[in-house]
Amino acid sequence: MTDGLRKGLTAYGDAGFSLFLRKAFIKAAGYSDDALDRPIVGITNTYSDYNPCHGNVPQILEAVKRGVMLSGAMPFVFPTISIAESFAHPTSMYLRNLMAMETEEMIRAQPMDAVVVIGGCDKTLPAQIMAAVSADLPTVVIPVGPMVVGHHKGEVLGACTDCRRLWAKYRAGEMDDSEIEAVNGRLAPSVGTCMVMGTASTMACITEALGLSLPMSATIPAPHAERFRSAEASGRVAAEMAKAKGPKPSELLTSSAFKNAQVVLQAIGGSTNGLVHLTAIAGRTPHKIDLDAFDHIGREVPVLVDLKPSGDHYMEHFHHAGGVPKLMKQLGDLIDLDCNSITGQSLRDIVAAAEDVPGQDVIRSRADAIKPEGGLAVLRGNLAPRGAVIKHSAASPKLLQHTGRAVVFESVEDMTLRVDDPDLDVSADDVLVLRNAGPKGAPGMPEAGYLPIPKKLARGGTKDMVRISDARMSGTAFGTIVLHITPESAVGGPLALVRTGDMIRLDVPKRSIDLLVDDAELDQRRASLQQAGAPEWAERGYAHLFHETILQADDGCDFDFMRRKGKG
Repeated sequence: MTDGLRKGLTAYGDAGFSLFLRKAFIKAAGYSDDALDRPIVGITNTYSDYNPCHGNVPQILEAVKRGVMLSGAMPFVFPTISIAESFAHPTSMYLRNLMAMETEEMIRAQPMDAVVVIGGCDKTLPAQIMAAVSADLPTVVIPVGPMVVGHHKGEVLGACTDCRRLWAKYRAGEMDDSEIEAVNGRLAPSVGTCMVMGTASTMACITEALGLSLPMSATIPAPHAERFRSAEASGRVAAEMAKAKGPKPSELLTSSAFKNAQVVLQAIGGSTNGLVHLTAIAGRTPHKIDLDAFDHIGREVPVLVDLKPSGDHYMEHFHHAGGVPKLMKQLGDLIDLDCNSITGQSLRDIVAAAEDVPGQDVIRSRADAIKPEGGLAVLRGNLAPRGAVIKHSAASPKLLQHTGRAVVFESVEDMTLRVDDPDLDVSADDVLVLRNAGPKGAPGMPEAGYLPIPKKLARGGTKDMVRISDARMSGTAFGTIVLHITPESAVGGPLALVRTGDMIRLDVPKRSIDLLVDDAELDQRRASLQQAGAPEWAERGYAHLFHETILQADDGCDFDFMRRKGKG
């Protein structure tokens, strides 16, 4: 028996009156008693004029509602926060936890027997899954899907790997104003998320691997009719889950499910952000992502998906090659196929039905991998005692073992002001260091870790340099970039001790990142660090809450009070 409209009655001291009043007001919208007596499926509406990634949400909503009603339940759409990566100040990551809290509370506050969450742009799917895990109501996740590819002068384009590549050419003087303007109108030819293996696509693939969305839902292009048929099918599944009262996220998100997600994250050459988000999701369960165990997975799991920025293709090609089910089939015994999904199927059932596409070369076999190891590696050393991350599948091989002189930028603002100064003392062998760009320091750990190549070096032909920071970077980015250095400099982490001229050694095969300064000198520098008080931006409201409770990257940057009780 479902609770439907009777669930979570408003407290007036008289339950009968509470239901009477609720029905009286909802009937103002024209609902019949027959409609109101059915199981209720809540559906989040994350459409926003500020969020072109979610431009197809109105059509998805209609398809989900159709599926819910065809299965005998009643859909109720409700709005939540919508976060668009390139429109959110200071950064979308700053708002992820706010969206998670708001979505969780709206799921709890309103009567529903199951919920469908619709998201895509980088921080929305993580926020929604964090909310679903905490609310623990039967949940179906629908990614909005990737854009279709663009074209320019016969070349296939993808936002935003090619945004960065072509902007770098423009900065280097290899492209003029009129051409970069033409490119600007061709990089994003449809609504949807970035069509490369950025954070949005990474999280969609992880979601499917966790069993929280329908098979193939991660890869269907946003404008395709198949996207809306999948949404209708998702509505049907949500209606059945509402009637059965399950499965709930707590039943699906086992330790094996989280390991599967980590295997897929490595095999797709996924975004470094995916590790932070997966850690935050796991932190709300009895399970935990162990960085050393994740790195061990990366040494065993090769990159099998040939997508930018680690490879050559785009999400629609991944989809037409068989999507996540085909990938999991190729991964074989690296995936625990006994894990279950929202459909009631096991991954074994889903993988058995994976399509074989003759001649496709996007999803490789383990014998023909794109890279012999997974996309991400965890580094440790005196610069990152609690870890740092590099997407070595998208790095320059010659720089994976490199020792260079530090050129330090104190903040994002300092970098912006000085990186293109012709008088900046910098060479291609140096290591660019950005600090005070972590969760508290920035705030919100912006995607500033993709430090631009200083213009004078770019114009001299330099394409990549070692860059290190306590910031994040977009999953669409490429280069030899060390990120998420933990603890961050703003809380006294070792990155705060680095001075221009110091030598830094990166050794990815040995998984190390070290400042080559003796301990006695570092102790002296540490003793002279000034303890900073709360910054002006954190004096009130959400900013104050954020600054006081935000955790570090190795804990997923969740709020300390939002994690599962009993966890550190």
